[in-house]
Amino acid sequence: MLQETERAGMREELRQLLAKLAVRRGTYTLSSGAVSDLYIDCRVVTTLPRGMKLIGALMLDAVADLEDVKGVGGMAVGADPISAAVAMSSADTPHEIPMFFVRKEAKGHGLQKRIDGAFPQEPRAKVMVVDDVITKGGSVLQAIEAVEGETQGKVACVVVIIDREEGGADMLRERGYDVRALFTRKDFVPDEAERRPAAATAASTTSGVTR
Repeated sequence: MLQETERAGMREELRQLLAKLAVRRGTYTLSSGAVSDLYIDCRVVTTLPRGMKLIGALMLDAVADLEDVKGVGGMAVGADPISAAVAMSSADTPHEIPMFFVRKEAKGHGLQKRIDGAFPQEPRAKVMVVDDVITKGGSVLQAIEAVEGETQGKVACVVVIIDREEGGADMLRERGYDVRALFTRKDFVPDEAERRPAAATAASTTSGVTR
């Protein structure tokens, strides 16, 4: 687990990277078809060496309270660098977490699997599902359904870089999943946060991670 000052410093560095390279204000049509005033494309940051180091360390820290997580993965290809960052960060700890990835469709040859990589084989093995941004939650739900429908694994938690606060995280929580975010919309739209009453802020925040 990171020390508080180290965590705060890494979190602010990553927030600045995202604000500079990934977050845009304007009018945009999202992949869901919805129109938003905020566009977030984390792929530049998730593929930068420094970005990957920060993401891996902070996501690993975000699940430090969970015991025996045996895998990390998400929908290919967007989640792949995030999963790789977490897996690499875990290599410096006593408990390594291997990476897996979920294809949108099963391969048409070979073993015809949707889930590939170093997925744990033991029954009920706990894994974490990761993604860059959660909006309506469709992509994350696809990964969860693949893991729990096509393997013997169990999703212990979902960790995303940014929660846009547009219902996706709440939808997954209503289904019983533990969803955590390194940042929320308010971290990049501070004027909006100031206008909201305190009671409308995220349900709970621990060590900079919204849960």
